[in-house]
Amino acid sequence: MRVLVQPQPFDPATLLDGFGSGAGAVVTFTGLVRGDGGIVALDIEHYPGMTERALQAHATAAMQRFGLTDVLVVHRHGRIAVGEAIMMVATAAPHRRGAFEAADFLMDWLKSRAPFWKRDIGPEGPRDWVAATDADEAALSRWDDPPG
Repeated sequence: MRVLVQPQPFDPATLLDGFGSGAGAVVTFTGLVRGDGGIVALDIEHYPGMTERALQAHATAAMQRFGLTDVLVVHRHGRIAVGEAIMMVATAAPHRRGAFEAADFLMDWLKSRAPFWKRDIGPEGPRDWVAATDADEAALSRWDDPPG
């Protein structure tokens, strides 16, 4: 299991080299900064140490809950331009269902609860802080029940 919180861009292919060796399924998701509403970048802040511990704990929970053999979570901070990768999740499991569900579980938590603070940057400079939407909260709430 690896959790990386870093300012620099990352290459998903390089990070996935050897990931999930021996697993029956590997699922990956890479999120990109969208240019919705004239956004030119995102500025992401976090508390070093606290953020890594929270991501590590949630990745461990995903491993246990979905029977994963490996997990990788990468999240950037600082200024990230439209089109650049902001984060990546990779999950490996004996079977596809566990890998897919674990990736979804991790993504829903990262979108709504991970300790990052995001601010839209427009052509004129900083705008509003970005909050989780009702749809993000609804997606997260489906994980409240134990898997069945």
